[in-house]
Amino acid sequence: MSAADPSAAPPAAAADPDGPDAVRLTWNAWPRSKVEASRCVVPLAATVSPARVQDPSAPAPLPYPPLRCKPPCSALLNPFARVDFAAKIWICPLCFSRNHFPPHYAAISESNVPAELFPQCSTVEYIVGGAPGAPAAAGAPPPPVFLFVIDTCVIEEELEYVKMAMRKAVALLPEHALVGLVTFGTQVHLHELGFSDLSKIYVFRGTKEISKEQILDQLGLAGAGRPGFPKMPQQPGGPQVNGMHPATTAGVNRFLLPVSECECTLSTLLDELQPDQWPVEAGHRAIRCTGVALSVAAGLLGACMPGTGARIIALLGGPCTEGPGVIVSKDLSEPVRSHKDLDKDAAPHFQKAVKFYDGLAKQLVSQGHVLDVFASALDQVGLAEMKVAIERTGGLVVLSESFGHSVFKDSFKRIFEGGEQSLGLSFNGTIEINCSKDIKVQGIIGPCTSLEKKGALCADTVVGQGNTTAWKMCGLDRNTSLTVFFDVSPSERSSQPGHQNPHLHIQFVTSYQHPEGQMRIRVTTICRKWVDGSTNTEELIEGFDQETAAVVLARYISLKMEMEEEFDATRWLDRSLIRLCSRFGDYRKDDPSSFSLHSNFSLFPQFMFNLRRSQFVQVFNNSPDETAYFRMLLNRETVTNSVAMIQPSLISFSFDSPPSPVFLDVASIAADRILLLDAYFSVVIFHGMTIAQWRNMGYQNQPEHEQFAQLLQAPHEEAQMIIKGRFPVPRLVVCDQHGSQARFLLAKLNPSATYNSAQDVAPGSDIIFTDDVSFQVFCEHLQRLAVQS
Repeated sequence: MSAADPSAAPPAAAADPDGPDAVRLTWNAWPRSKVEASRCVVPLAATVSPARVQDPSAPAPLPYPPLRCKPPCSALLNPFARVDFAAKIWICPLCFSRNHFPPHYAAISESNVPAELFPQCSTVEYIVGGAPGAPAAAGAPPPPVFLFVIDTCVIEEELEYVKMAMRKAVALLPEHALVGLVTFGTQVHLHELGFSDLSKIYVFRGTKEISKEQILDQLGLAGAGRPGFPKMPQQPGGPQVNGMHPATTAGVNRFLLPVSECECTLSTLLDELQPDQWPVEAGHRAIRCTGVALSVAAGLLGACMPGTGARIIALLGGPCTEGPGVIVSKDLSEPVRSHKDLDKDAAPHFQKAVKFYDGLAKQLVSQGHVLDVFASALDQVGLAEMKVAIERTGGLVVLSESFGHSVFKDSFKRIFEGGEQSLGLSFNGTIEINCSKDIKVQGIIGPCTSLEKKGALCADTVVGQGNTTAWKMCGLDRNTSLTVFFDVSPSERSSQPGHQNPHLHIQFVTSYQHPEGQMRIRVTTICRKWVDGSTNTEELIEGFDQETAAVVLARYISLKMEMEEEFDATRWLDRSLIRLCSRFGDYRKDDPSSFSLHSNFSLFPQFMFNLRRSQFVQVFNNSPDETAYFRMLLNRETVTNSVAMIQPSLISFSFDSPPSPVFLDVASIAADRILLLDAYFSVVIFHGMTIAQWRNMGYQNQPEHEQFAQLLQAPHEEAQMIIKGRFPVPRLVVCDQHGSQARFLLAKLNPSATYNSAQDVAPGSDIIFTDDVSFQVFCEHLQRLAVQS
């Protein structure tokens, strides 16, 4: 490692860095003992995208149920199983049990192998019916359900933006999709779409919490709610409640209607919708009962659509000031809670609101329903409190300044788009993990909830949602990523020579309602090598995935910062990095100049450098809502996307060379360059001083300067490509050197030139006003401390 390599851009990713299985591990070779695993510093963890769109070359979904190993293992048949074709037996690679093939596999032979045994089919999908072992469902699949919850405590202009977005959304929905509408301000209004002769509205007071029984009584659906809410299926492929209560059909026909039947009614309602009429006293905030509105929405879906895919899509324009879920009082003299207030326990409403949303999360999870939140306000709306309900139901979240901002408008539209732009929204999922005997599961960080399926595979130490080997995912999409933490726990028998198996296996079994409606089971089985960590460091190094490791550590410390008081993330990261470099670096003791790192580790120090400075660790300039938003997206996105959040990419456009990645360093700024920064949440096009002057003079409009016009256009085309493939849609910032918005770029750059070292700055470049250390200084300290250990 050399300090002359400041914040080098990561190498161009392969076409599909996640591979055919959409699984990435921090270590692709695992040490056999607990001690050696702890010496690896970076946890043994995997990121898995359970609903990613499969490669076109993958086999079509199989129209028959999968074969399971005998209990307690219950792993599914996979290509790593050994098969005795003569005896019609397969041996499970996880527990080594012998299983007989059922009669319908009688024709199996070495030349006639089912798809799930093909070596290249480590991931396969099955189309299944409602009951275990049933054939593919013959009936029509259940329609998707969208219940919109709209905040009317906004100004007229903002409400007009909401209406425009809603009209576009309804036009994009499939005709059989069911929609419902709840609006709220001081009170909650549930609109009966089935009564089209005139507007029929059920009104709920926003001042106090309403139980789901009271909601159903008021709606005339009490009979549907009495039996209680159906329990979640405890096992992938288990029974799914896709039908409706006989008593609930009337409720569905009144409040949730197919788009084809209620488009006119909905359009009329939107036309008539006005900002909340309740007067707001001077010096007070609007009275907004967000918690009651979401309770009403959850109660309605629980009565009408238990166990089938449904989403509550909440469009919020400000903080809850009344009833359950309050985050701030109506009095404007009380500021909305800050990070400092939360640290000092000086946020009087916070814990109570979190408790309310925790209860709402449990209700939604038991029903199999999702909470999506679109927060568009200059003030906070309470995302920090809602985080538990959004994350545990697998909901989507978008934070923007206004309903008129492209971040909201484009992101909202993306939910309903089909074709290539589709997010692949799936519903009602469960994921179950099976693994080799010497491996235990510590837990998952990501958009899911524990199903509390305890067993021998559960580790003593818990990370995130633990003490289980099965989790519920009410909502998931093609980018949903979960981080699973593992522990090595070898038995006495397996640690004896002669009993050691050279390979370990982990299987992820995901059951979910596909966007097309049918239930599917996806089975992904991976195989990796055991190595002796004390004698075979080379194989450990060769199997290290530095991008995945950086993302896993980012998610891990984000969780620790939320769960542990006084946790010093920067100090913890620094110590971990020193230990890692000391363990795997190549150096002579006490000689920093001799220090070097293997190429598999070479980018890791800069990932940690940028993570220390990122919005995940430094909360100083962010509100609790912003921090919650950043962390929710970090926890649910793919490794590639999460790396962009931690360490943005920087591309240079100039006359001298084709577009190319450059160092994420202030030295990359030049007067005759355009820089394109992809920081995931924002995309910045930054014009150097000379470029900006030429553009302001209009040279690009002159025929003889066509090349300059093309240079100006190129970063915009690249930015649109990035924006097109991303959700939420990032904010596009176009700025000039020394302009006010240049801060969006400067804040992300390595400060190799600051106001203290201005004499070293190249002409046309820039300096950063900061006291932060540069990457070069960071590396020097790291090398000095690593070689002392």
